[in-house]
Amino acid sequence: MSDQLQTTQAGTDEAAAHGVVLTDVAAGKVQSLLSQEGRDDLRLRVGVQPGGCSGLIYQLYFDERTLDGDLVRDFGGVEVVVDRMSAPYLEGATIDFADTIEKQGFTIDNPNAGSSCACGDSFS
Repeated sequence: MSDQLQTTQAGTDEAAAHGVVLTDVAAGKVQSLLSQEGRDDLRLRVGVQPGGCSGLIYQLYFDERTLDGDLVRDFGGVEVVVDRMSAPYLEGATIDFADTIEKQGFTIDNPNAGSSCACGDSFS
């Protein structure tokens, strides 16, 4: 009976995960930023909200809160949190960190984005 209970709980945990992937490079950058801040209680929150010239804009920030319905995945000690409303728009998206002459910062490669604006900050 306890084996069945553990299996059921593990299945529930699996259902509470999201489909966003954080690359090793991005996870390392997040850990570095958190170390600089001296914080170990923050997680990386990713979401979308209405706005921008294409309809939806990304949100990417550190958050100490865990909200009801949040979906969480751990990437080498970095928790990535996605709210349930944003999860379908971000399913299969990959968050990376670029550090080149042309670009420095976090990037989101989202297979759900049908189109994006010239600035790259919003999508539909």
